[in-house]
Amino acid sequence: MKNRNIAVIVVIIFILSCHTKPFADSIDVCEINNNYFNNVTEVNREFKPEKIQNVPRYTLKFIAGGDNLYHYSVLRGSMIDGEYHFLPIYSYITDIVKSADLAFLNQETIMGGTRFGYTGFPSFNTPQILASVLVEAGFDVISLANNHAMDRGAAGLYATLDFLDTIEELTVIGARREGESARIITKNNISLGFLAYSFGMNGGPLPSDNPNLVSLINREVMIREITALRPLCDFLVVSMHWGEEYRLEPDRSQTSLAQFLAEHEVDLVIGHHPHVLQRVETITRPSGGETLVFYSLGNFISNQRERERLIGGMAVVTFVKEGFTLECGEFTGELFMTDTGVLPVVSHFDLDIRNYRVYPLWLYTQELLENHGFRKYDPEGFTIDFFYSVLDRLKTNVIMNNPF
Repeated sequence: MKNRNIAVIVVIIFILSCHTKPFADSIDVCEINNNYFNNVTEVNREFKPEKIQNVPRYTLKFIAGGDNLYHYSVLRGSMIDGEYHFLPIYSYITDIVKSADLAFLNQETIMGGTRFGYTGFPSFNTPQILASVLVEAGFDVISLANNHAMDRGAAGLYATLDFLDTIEELTVIGARREGESARIITKNNISLGFLAYSFGMNGGPLPSDNPNLVSLINREVMIREITALRPLCDFLVVSMHWGEEYRLEPDRSQTSLAQFLAEHEVDLVIGHHPHVLQRVETITRPSGGETLVFYSLGNFISNQRERERLIGGMAVVTFVKEGFTLECGEFTGELFMTDTGVLPVVSHFDLDIRNYRVYPLWLYTQELLENHGFRKYDPEGFTIDFFYSVLDRLKTNVIMNNPF
C-alpha cells in the first residue's frame, strides 16, 4: 500500500509539471497524458469511480425559426403614416427568442435597399429596417441560402450583404462576397459551426466571377466544407433549403441528404422551403452519435393563404458540453443535445389583411382565430383543433410554453 501511495504522489507531480510547459509543447503533453491515463486505468481498474465529481457542465439554449417571408401584403399591412413598422410582428415571441442564448431565422427575402424597390412575390426585396428589427426581436443568425437570394440579381444580393455587414449583432450564413459561408459562434464555452445550402435560386444565375456567392446543395462541396469545419467546433449546425413546396412529408431528396449529413457528423439540420411543417427525425450516425433533423419548420411570417402554411414551428435545442478542455485545446468528455422539440407558432393577419403577428400557439385564442384573414376562405376547416392536429404528425416533443 505504501508503494502505491508513493506512485500516486508521483503521478500528481507529473501532471502538474505537464501544465507548466509552454503551449507550443501542449500537444505532446496531451499525448503523454492520454497514454499515461490509459496505463493507469489498465493497472488500477479497481479504483475506477462511478462518476467523476465536479465535472464542468456548459449549456447553450438554441432556437430556430422558419421562413421569414415578406410578401407585399406584409409590407403594406405594416405601414403606418408612410413608415414600416415590423417590430410588432414579433412582439408575442420576442421574450422567447431573447431568452435563448442563440436564435436563428431563415431570412427568405433580400434587403437590397430602395434602389431596387420594395416588392413581394415573385421577386422579393424587403426594407432594410427589417435587419435591426430582427436584432431587436432577439435573432443572432440568419441564412440567405434560399431560392429567392438572387431575386434582384447579384447586385441586389451584394447590396444586402454590404448592408448586413453594418449590423454587427447579426451573423449571416449561406451567402458571401468571397470565401466560405461557414461561421463559428462561441457562447457559454460552447462553439457552434454554421453552414447553409439551397437547392437553387429560381433559375437566377450566379455571377461568373463569383459562382460561390450563394451556397448551393452540392455533395462534393458540402463534404469539403463540412470536413473543414467539423474539427473546429463542438456542434455543427446546417441549414437546408430543400424539398418540395407544400408537401407535408419530406421527399426522397430530403431524407437522402439528411442521411448524407448524418454520415458526415452534422449534429443539427434545420430545414426550410416547403412552407409547411414536416416531421422531426433522429438519425443514428455510423460513429454512434445522433443527428437531429427538422425537415421543415414551415412559415414564420408570410401572406400565404392556405391553412397548412399558417402554422409553423421553432426548433428548440439545448446543447450540452460536459467535461474538460486540456491545455492543448483537446476536449475530453461528452457533447450532446437535450430538451429538443418544436414550439408551434401561428402566422396571423386580420380580416383587413393588416396587423401581421407571429403568435405562439398557446397564446392563440378563438377570438384571434375568428378575426384571422384566412377565415373568409375556409371558415369550417380553419380551427384551433386543426392546428393541434398538425402537431400530431411531427413525431417530436411539442413545446407549449417558454422553454427557457
